Amino acid sequence: MIFRQLFDPASSTYTYLLAGGPGGEALLIDPVLERVDLYLRLLRELELRLVKAVDTHIHADHRTGLGALRDLTRCVTVMGERSGADVVSMRVRDGDAIEVEGVRLGVLYTPGHSECSYSFVMADRVFTGDTLLIRGSGRTDLQGGDPYAAYASLFGTLLQLPDETLVFPAHDYKGETSSTIGEERAHNPRLQARDAEAFAEQMRALKLADPALMDVAVPFNRRLAADQGAGAAWALAPAEALALLGRADVLFVDLREASERTRAGEIPGSLHAAYGDLDALLSSHGLLRHAACAAARDTAPGAPRLLFYCAFGERSALAVAAARERGLGAVAHLVGGIEAWQRAGGPLAPA
Repeated sequence: MIFRQLFDPASSTYTYLLAGGPGGEALLIDPVLERVDLYLRLLRELELRLVKAVDTHIHADHRTGLGALRDLTRCVTVMGERSGADVVSMRVRDGDAIEVEGVRLGVLYTPGHSECSYSFVMADRVFTGDTLLIRGSGRTDLQGGDPYAAYASLFGTLLQLPDETLVFPAHDYKGETSSTIGEERAHNPRLQARDAEAFAEQMRALKLADPALMDVAVPFNRRLAADQGAGAAWALAPAEALALLGRADVLFVDLREASERTRAGEIPGSLHAAYGDLDALLSSHGLLRHAACAAARDTAPGAPRLLFYCAFGERSALAVAAARERGLGAVAHLVGGIEAWQRAGGPLAPA
């Protein structure tokens, strides 16, 4: 496995690059906007393809690199389902997994620092965001923070991991890079509280100043939505897409991952073609190119042959751009994805 811990000195933020091996798929955890060029250089040097970019929560001390990485690489942006960001490609919940080739992160909901704080666990390590820091823990007085929730996340979730589990936080302000659950259990002063009330009193007594970039970072990090082309011919509202359902000359293409489809269902008659496989599917011998060409004989003028959709419309908008770059013009996508389709009363079938 490839693992890199990268540091942004301006915000004391750690970003993590993970990949199964050279030449494969990669993901980034907690990228910083000002360091995007560094990430892209490292990806090129290691011949990696960025597939997913993940934030542990909405950060208040730096601007996230999620949107820039999505726009530059067409990667999937990922946050927890409690995130207040306007749109990310994929939202995960406690017990889910985030996967790329050779890497699997289990999702743990660990609120307290903020309402939308998540940690991501592998067999030997855990990425704790701001929930658990080295010899500390994230403040609980901003963005829906709650010291009692933080206590439950720390003692009820993270400290239940094996003592040898490596701890990689989103920040460190003292020059330390990692720890273990056992070390933190023994030496972290925040974890010596006798009960939740004592922990809450300790957190309330901190009286910390607001992060310097908070007024800039939080609004920026909540506005992650990509341009879905609303109003363009290739961007269909749910009602417009519904009018095409059942037509033999229009193929609905579901770009979501299997776990998302199982949870929410699919539009009846859809072809499942996971977004991560899009390049191969659109290649000269790919399934989607073949399907588009097969439908071309019968498609009415101006109608799409392929209608992409995903969870929230972000991946499908990127898929339209990729298809058009490869010469497939008769493509469109569902603005707002399955979420908008459901709100509009569109039918769903079990995946």
